[in-house]
Amino acid sequence: MSLTCRVRIVLNDITAEKAAAVKESLEPDNINFPKGLSLHTEGIDGGLAFIFESTQDMKKMIGSIDEVLGHVQIALKVMK
Repeated sequence: MSLTCRVRIVLNDITAEKAAAVKESLEPDNINFPKGLSLHTEGIDGGLAFIFESTQDMKKMIGSIDEVLGHVQIALKVMK
């Protein structure tokens, strides 16, 4: 039996320009994700969505989510 966990996190009320800048700033970090873990970002109306999916270790997924959100927070602070 295979277990897949999918987490969707949405940043609301940010401009399309900020959403694009955040998405672009995360691209270099998306290269060496742990095996079985993926991140997809998509612009949505009035925000940005992060979709994490894991078929392996959920602890790695939680750690990766924490790290990505930390990078997002820094990017948004720099844009202020």
